[in-house]
Amino acid sequence: MTFKSFLLGATLAALPTFASAHMVIEDAYARAASPLAQSGAAFMTIFNHSDMDDRLIGVTSEAAERLELHTHIQTDEGVMRMVEVEEGFAIAAGQTIALERGGMHVMMLGLTNPLEQGAEIEVTFTFEHADPVVHTITIDNERQPSSGGHGEGHGDHSGHSDG
Repeated sequence: MTFKSFLLGATLAALPTFASAHMVIEDAYARAASPLAQSGAAFMTIFNHSDMDDRLIGVTSEAAERLELHTHIQTDEGVMRMVEVEEGFAIAAGQTIALERGGMHVMMLGLTNPLEQGAEIEVTFTFEHADPVVHTITIDNERQPSSGGHGEGHGDHSGHSDG
């Protein structure tokens, strides 16, 4: 290896990778309501390190037949109801979004295996602009919501088939 190729390699290694490095997923965990549940949910924070607004538009995993982006809304009757957010979740440049219980989250429908405590699942996150991000999520059925959490349940699953 010549000194010139060494410098080129060192320079390229020091440069940030483009879109794939712009989305950082942290503090991710998934859970199911019970060992027999056919659905589960995943929670995390996603930080957009880029200078461009972006949007999480899809999630896939072999852990479930279908993954959807969901949030909770309050009906006119005051009941919290879970709904799919087909347009995805906006993530402004330089900002973080929290996917948390009682709020925005990833819903896993038609689990292919039970979400067992301590197991891990691989999930691919698709963004409007950034490259897809593959992230390993640990199952933590015992985790309680943070002090700022919005609740325990996953809301009304009406209209969703489990497989």
